[in-house]
Amino acid sequence: MILTATLSMTQRVHEVLKQHLFPGDGKEAAAVMVCTRVPGNRQRLLVKNVIPVPYMACSRRDENSITWPSEFIEQAIDFALQKGLALVLIHSHPGGTPDFSDVDNRSDQEIIPCLFAACGDVHGTAVMLPNGFIFGRIYTSEMYVSEIDLVSIIGNDLKFYWGDDKTRSVKRPMAFTSEMTSDLSRLTAGVIGVSGTGSIVAEQLCRLGFGRVILIEFDTVEHKNLNRILNTIKADADKSLAKVSVFSDRANQYRDEPYVIPVDANVLSRKAVIALAESDVLFSCVDKLRPRSVADRLSQSFLLPLLDVGVGISTRSHENGKLAIDEVAGRIDYVHPEGSSLFDRKVYTSATLQAEALLESDPQAHAEQVHHGYIKGLPEQAPAVITLNMRAASACVMEFIARAYPFRQESNDQYARTRFMLAEAIEEFTSESEFSKRPSPLLALGDDEPLLGFPSLSHEDDNK
Repeated sequence: MILTATLSMTQRVHEVLKQHLFPGDGKEAAAVMVCTRVPGNRQRLLVKNVIPVPYMACSRRDENSITWPSEFIEQAIDFALQKGLALVLIHSHPGGTPDFSDVDNRSDQEIIPCLFAACGDVHGTAVMLPNGFIFGRIYTSEMYVSEIDLVSIIGNDLKFYWGDDKTRSVKRPMAFTSEMTSDLSRLTAGVIGVSGTGSIVAEQLCRLGFGRVILIEFDTVEHKNLNRILNTIKADADKSLAKVSVFSDRANQYRDEPYVIPVDANVLSRKAVIALAESDVLFSCVDKLRPRSVADRLSQSFLLPLLDVGVGISTRSHENGKLAIDEVAGRIDYVHPEGSSLFDRKVYTSATLQAEALLESDPQAHAEQVHHGYIKGLPEQAPAVITLNMRAASACVMEFIARAYPFRQESNDQYARTRFMLAEAIEEFTSESEFSKRPSPLLALGDDEPLLGFPSLSHEDDNK
């Protein structure tokens, strides 16, 4: 089942809410979540601000009910009015009651119409239980109510709270089991780049059982690609078919119903960004810096976990002038919206982005750069790198599994970056604390225009 309504927040916001909603006195507490939305068809609310209701401001607080003044709702409305945002009122059930109570139902019938009278076309209410589980519901202006299918918590760990899980358990399925497959069948993965490494990442996601896999790629199949791009054959190269269409056509034969969505577009386009907004997790499998910068912004703006993978082979010269392999390396970065970004980690810089843009504006120089490909210093048109790609792609998807279905003996924040060097037989890890990070103005930006803060992705460029 593909989800229709999702509430997403960062791990930090979840922790702030839990600390406020359960102060330890056994009484209900409340807060207002101010939410943006993603572009496109999916109803996904992103928590941008939290307004806690002070305990002393409440006229009544006990273990089963709470009454709080309207001034805090009015404060939230002031935020929401600026850009038509959604409000979700959340309170605690300290006794652990796993459903909305009759008191909750009556309260919604009184308060929700007042919210619609002030602003917006979607609002909701939610409950947090002592174990941190959140469930909720969404109202339309006609007071039609629907359950929030998923509450996703994005941080060093990934938590998914399903609305139809009546056990309200925060325990995640065990990794590598059929329970994990069932869980994945309800999630959507977005893959940027479906070439050497990307096709292998996408293949794993399809076989693992993701309910939907969205593929972004604008290139076509060439004969030199056939030794490393999965699901391609000679006939595809003969016809110069789109990589994304070739992969999706074959992967969709794995199941009874189509589930792989091909998007034949550059990730720097509005079409691609809106498609990726449907995702629950992003995989960046590109060899250029500008697409990586877009992936970074997607993670921050739409509150998405991001896994970025890269490979490379360096060479050295002998005295006789011949080249030899110096190192065979791969890198996997896990990025979450409030952690350090790829920019913070120097995967790219403003200068390298500008240099890449200038290079691409010079066709001859760009062709020369492409000509060198995987192996630095060696013009190799069809490098035999599928084994390296598979090594890196597997590590990338395993990193996602470790976050969503924990199996490590150490905390996941110790593995913000993984690097392997096969020539030296070294694998090293960098913790999140070793990277400096800057606050992002894009955090939970949602469908605010221009998308991702890029003027080129504004409404006026819809046809690009």
